Order: sequence, then structure tokens, then C-alpha cells
Amino acid sequence: MDFELAKAMIGETALKQGLRYLRNNPERNLVNLAKWGERLAREPEHKAYAKQWADMFGDEGNNWRQLAVKALNQLAPDVVEKIGINMFINAGLLSPERRRQGEAKYGVHIPWAILIDPTGRCNLRCTGCWAAEYDRSQDMDYETLDGVMTEAEDMGINFFVISGGEPTLRMNDLLALARSHYESVFHIFSNGTLITKDVAGRCAEVGNITFAISLEGFEEQTDARRGKGTFKKVMEAMDNLREAGVPFGFSGTYTRENTETLGSDEWIDLMVDKGCLLGWLFTYVPVGGDSDLELMATPEQRLFMLQQVRKWREEKPIFVADFWNDGPFTQGCIAGGRNYLHINATGDVEPCAFVHYANVNIKHCSLAEALKSPLLLAFQKNQPFNSNHMRPCPIIDNPEMLERMVEESNAYPTQKNGITAAELCRPLHGYAKAWGKIADRVSSEASVAAN
Repeated sequence: MDFELAKAMIGETALKQGLRYLRNNPERNLVNLAKWGERLAREPEHKAYAKQWADMFGDEGNNWRQLAVKALNQLAPDVVEKIGINMFINAGLLSPERRRQGEAKYGVHIPWAILIDPTGRCNLRCTGCWAAEYDRSQDMDYETLDGVMTEAEDMGINFFVISGGEPTLRMNDLLALARSHYESVFHIFSNGTLITKDVAGRCAEVGNITFAISLEGFEEQTDARRGKGTFKKVMEAMDNLREAGVPFGFSGTYTRENTETLGSDEWIDLMVDKGCLLGWLFTYVPVGGDSDLELMATPEQRLFMLQQVRKWREEKPIFVADFWNDGPFTQGCIAGGRNYLHINATGDVEPCAFVHYANVNIKHCSLAEALKSPLLLAFQKNQPFNSNHMRPCPIIDNPEMLERMVEESNAYPTQKNGITAAELCRPLHGYAKAWGKIADRVSSEASVAAN
């Protein structure tokens, strides 16, 4: 079916009416809407999904029902409408067919999202920052940002993850881009220190901007890595976004020093109370400034975080994802253009935010040409990097794979220090082996239990 015809059939008007219906009485109408969907569904699997949602939303104690009600009550009405349309219609329902058409047109696999850095500049100097060895004086010019997003939307990509540097240093440009690309979602990773009431209000007016704000734990842990006073500024930023009705969540990096804090119920309860709707967890990867293998979470701590996140999904009204431990749900690594890629502030097209190697620069080629770069194609050819999806990463779980792909594709380092793939990867073999033993045991136990 032609995607424009699909859009006409489904209609933004119908979705808007549904969202308005939900906002009138979320507690009651979530159940009614799910039951309505169950009656209208034609395919057996769709009926099963609708029934599952109806049962879930009918249980007042269900954490996912609580999250849905919270979001509908907390977010500004225009934001609910804009994010709903962009996520469910543009980036959800219509995107697969548009990407298939783009793949046929350009002869390349098209990912679901793009991670792009408008600036390398930052107002903080965090210990072990993954981006610290980039050229931190660089800004990507507005025309390039706009051009990449225009090409991406033409290919069926309607989800842009914004990183840096500190992207809110370019807030005026980001607001302008979000207005221009109003059919897409902008998800901004920020340190939160510059999100004032005015910034939050302007984001609410645009409607298609969401935030993930970086924290290392409570005040002690956050200020130790990010600088004194940072935690209080982040708490204020969350208050500003919640009051303005803008969707936001947290972004946490767990290390040997803070895993037990980020993985505690006390911590996640604070995030829920502050109004976070989602949370992204990253395990520390020794790239960037002051990289230190001793800062990596131990294999035992990584397993602890896996167990905590899965427990929270059963209990807490917040969606939390762990990019490494969720490999079984994503069928391995999602980088390298499979589901996303990274474009840094100088324009280098990298497979991942943590893989600082590239073959091409977006300032000198089209997005379609960039997607055909040898390193991205090598990623896609070799994915998954391990048959055990609990070991998804080509950096910390399968470092021999990253070294080989970088060398065979003749990719250049994008960090100022020019670290080679061998220098990055070979010290990680010990960690990969230790985690592999745990991951293989847990995977085997899960397989036995399932049978």
C-alpha cells in the first residue's frame, strides 16, 4: 500500500481524536479504547495485541497503565498530539514502507534513526566523557544539519537523536530545526544545566522535542563526575520540563563506582517522582577523555543492572532501556546503520556514538552515499557479532570484531588522539572473556527454563 494512501486512510484527525478522548479521562478511556481496538481488529494477532493492552490497562495496579496515565496527565495537550502523530504515524506506521521505498531507490539499507551532534562544545568537563577527544571547538553548520534531516525524512527516517557536546548550546537552531522538520521527533541528550523555564516553554510550543538528561546517581555521584552544583541544576531542569509539559527522562552511565546507586530502587523512584517517563542506561565504555578500564562496571555489576532493569519493567511506571543488556530484545547490536548511525559535529559518519572511526564525512557526500561507507557495510555484514545476544557489542563484548572491521574498511580515527582500533580493542579482551562466561551461563539457564 502506498504510504500516502495509508496516511489518508488512518488520518491524523482520527489519531488526534483518540488522543483527546484519552486525555479527557485516561484511567477509564485507556481501557475503552483498547477494547474498541480489539473489536475492530481483523487479524488474529492484532486482536491478541489489543486484548493484551485492554487487560493491562484494566488493571489499576499495572505499572504500564500507570505510566500511560501519567504521561497523558503530565504532558501539554499539544505535545501529546504532536509526539503521538510523529511517533505512531510518521516514525511508526509509515516509516517502514517509506524506508523500503528508499532502499529500493538508493540500493542501501536505511536505519530507523540518526544520532547527530550539532556541536562539540560543552559547558561541562565530565570525567571519562565519551566525546572528550573530539574537536570540542566545532559546530556543525545549520545548512548541513537541515540537509541531513531533509534527506533522512525523504528516506523515511523521522526520529533524530541529538547529542554533542552539549546540544542546548545550539537551542535556537534546534528549535528552528524542530519547527522545520515538524513531522519528526527530536530526542535531545543533554546535561540539563541550561534548560531554563524559558527553554522548556519554547520546547513545549514546538511540541516535537523530548529530552534525556544525564545523571550519575544522586548529588554525590553526579557532582563527582560532572562538577559541583550540577545535580541541583538537573533537578531544576526536570521541574521546568515537567511544569511545561515536555516529555523527558534520564540518561545514566553505570561504572564500577556508581552501579549500585543507579541500579537501586531508591534511585529509580526518585526519577519517577521527578516526572521521568523513560530512562536510558549505558555501561561505561573506555573511549574519549581519560578513558580508564578500571572505571568499567564489573561483569557482576553488569548482571546486577540487567536483573534490576527487568524487575523495574514489571513494577515501575517508567520505561527503562539498557543498550547493552537489552541485546536479546534487539537481536544484537543496533549500530552501524542497522537501526541507527552517528554523525559527529565535524561531520564524520560513524557506526556508533562509541565507535570513533569513519570512512566518509557528511559534508562531502549525500546521506545515501554515507550509508554505503565500508565501515557501516562491514557492521551490517557481521551483525550479530555474537550468537549470544547478551554479548552484542563489537567494542567491549567482541573487540576482535571491531579491530578487524576498522582495519579491513580502512577507516580513519575521528578522535584528536588518533587512537588505533588495536590500541582501543586489545586491552578489552579480558573484560569480554569475563563477561562472556557470565552471559553464556545466564543465557543457557534461560534457555533451559524456557524449555
